[in-house]
Amino acid sequence: MNTNITVKYNDLPIYDIVLEQDYSAFYRELNKLNTGNRKICIVTDTNLSKLYLNELTEILKDYAKVVETFAFPAGEASKNLDTVYLLYERLIHSRFDRKDLLIALGGGVVGDLTGYAAATYLRGINFIQMPTSLLAMVDSSIGGKTGVDFHAYKNMIGAFHQPKSVYINLKTLLSLEDAQYYSGLGEIIKHGLIKDANYYLWLKEHCEAIKNRDMEVLKEMIYKSCLIKREVVEKDPKEMGERALLNYGHTIGHAVEKLMEFKLLHGECVAVGMVAASYLSFKRNHITRGQFTDIVSTIQSFNLPTFISGIRAEDVLKVTLYDKKMEAGRIKFILLAELGMAYIDTTVTEEEMLEAVNYIIKQ
Repeated sequence: MNTNITVKYNDLPIYDIVLEQDYSAFYRELNKLNTGNRKICIVTDTNLSKLYLNELTEILKDYAKVVETFAFPAGEASKNLDTVYLLYERLIHSRFDRKDLLIALGGGVVGDLTGYAAATYLRGINFIQMPTSLLAMVDSSIGGKTGVDFHAYKNMIGAFHQPKSVYINLKTLLSLEDAQYYSGLGEIIKHGLIKDANYYLWLKEHCEAIKNRDMEVLKEMIYKSCLIKREVVEKDPKEMGERALLNYGHTIGHAVEKLMEFKLLHGECVAVGMVAASYLSFKRNHITRGQFTDIVSTIQSFNLPTFISGIRAEDVLKVTLYDKKMEAGRIKFILLAELGMAYIDTTVTEEEMLEAVNYIIKQ
């Protein structure tokens, strides 16, 4: 199986998604960018720096004039403008110019923050995504969405800025804690539900192998999810239409994430949000009761939550009204027309959302 995927815009190749078992082939991506006389700054967090930073730095020394590192405290709490300012200071102090390179080594927080800094430093500097979490591999590293949080409002400040490469070392999945690993499966289940019913069935059939982190099964799974993500972002690079389908489960999921003060991981909140969105799809007779209960049990089978407690439905609704996906005062809600096919709906009422949120809140 050829595991390289080329992302194109207007039929022109922009970057490759490369799936490998280690970092030994990374030099090929560097050679494409002629980095020999350029400065490179590896941006990572304090957890990842202990695992992969030295290995990557040693590789880069033969392919760059200068290699610097910038590590910030791990966690969503660092995904803000204060951290970006510190990165700006480092780049300015080290005289990085537009032709130099940033490398985002880490999960979604690292990738989003590094991408935003790359988009805005000198109005745009090259960067490479090197995702180390399952969620980042199949979602946030692909498509050029970058951003940081603003007072706990997720990704409220951001820009579109395409990477020059997405290099995935599958072996990094073996070092993930269980919760982080299963969090990524929330986005993967979403891909099947919104775009490919056969892929959704494949995930169910390979559930145990996926949970056991069978490397060959993971390679196929990540490849399939990357193909789905590529298909959507190529058609709609700046989320003017179809790309919004990727927000299935996110409208309510983001509200839950904020109200839970990020105690739940992103993929866990998306999982709960997908239950709410699937409930609305069932109530509108798009999917059957059996299909709805199957979605809930499938999410549970991958060790993801389907219910929450400790917050009020009215508060969830209030937070959704500040969601960045609002359009002309109406929420662009993503529902299922059927398994494997999602659509954008702007007619979901506050009463319907309250009913769906009440369903997922365990009293």
